[in-house]
Amino acid sequence: MYKLILGLAGVCLLVALALMVSGNLPMAGPFLIAFFLAVSIGFRGYKNLKGFSYTVVIFAAVTTALYYPQYFVSAGNFKFSSLITPLIQLIMFGMGTSMSFDDFVGVIRMPKGVLIGVISHFIIMPSIGYLLASVSGLPPEIAAGIILIGCSPNGMASNVISYLAKANLALSITITAVSTMLAPFITPVLMKLLAGAFVEIDTLDMMIDIAKMVIIPIGAGLLFNKFLSGKAAWLDNLMPFVSMFGIAFIIVIITAAGRDSLLTIGPLLLGLVLIHNLSGYILGYWSGRLFRMNERDCRTMAIEVGMQNGGLASGIAKEMGKLATVGLAPAIFGPLMNITGSILASWWHSRMPKEEREAVTEMEYRRH
Repeated sequence: MYKLILGLAGVCLLVALALMVSGNLPMAGPFLIAFFLAVSIGFRGYKNLKGFSYTVVIFAAVTTALYYPQYFVSAGNFKFSSLITPLIQLIMFGMGTSMSFDDFVGVIRMPKGVLIGVISHFIIMPSIGYLLASVSGLPPEIAAGIILIGCSPNGMASNVISYLAKANLALSITITAVSTMLAPFITPVLMKLLAGAFVEIDTLDMMIDIAKMVIIPIGAGLLFNKFLSGKAAWLDNLMPFVSMFGIAFIIVIITAAGRDSLLTIGPLLLGLVLIHNLSGYILGYWSGRLFRMNERDCRTMAIEVGMQNGGLASGIAKEMGKLATVGLAPAIFGPLMNITGSILASWWHSRMPKEEREAVTEMEYRRH
């Protein structure tokens, strides 16, 4: 069945390409959307591709928003952008329910790794973002979005990727927890320093906005996890799906709001965001190597530095009142990092960390 669905996806893509080549671009939209949806379903039938299914759904949603933006901007007098902050708070609550106070105790158990990870994250990504924004030639507010995604904390996706990449999952979770809780204080200051020349930044307002989106819902999620975890199993099972839907819907709203800008500068912005993401992986890995961390920890550094909380960055852009400009880079970064992160995780998953490989070799040598 899955092969048949993928075959149908191929037919939809061929029809879409034929329509595009013939100049009938509007008619190609439904076939492109059907292509992505069919690929997403088809991927579910293959173990190695299953992890990409959600990302492909995002592409289907983005394509829908590009072709039919009018359905995702407002309904009557109600603007869908007003849902972004509540959705971010819901996602952050979900993040809190999957964490525990023990995650913060990890700072005591692994102080060196956490310190290097958090500092590297808040130095490398903002610096690369500022450099790319400065040379991009993009309109100032759109360029500021590149800096914003760089100044944002890690996202929960980095923990999943760390697990798949055979990295240090405990260290990954602790770095994510610490960087997220520091975001209300560090992100506004970095934005003022680096993005102040591109767009007006009110540091205090941004601190309050991030605190509302991060500290309060994560705190509520931590308390829920401590006192009610397992007592509301339906909610525990529902939260990951709510988070995935929330992120997808936020990306659709931003895409619809910034459609005209995306059609003009989309390829350039996509290229810059890709460079930003890949540079984070590379420099993050070598920051671990610089401090002589083991291979598993270096993998963690790469993933924690390279992967950002695009949802939170989108929420900040919305609170700034610049969703259609500052919000574009975060909207692109999120799906893109899931693709690159999954590829990186697959590559590392098939390669045993150096220290473990040497230990196995040593055991085999002694055995013989």
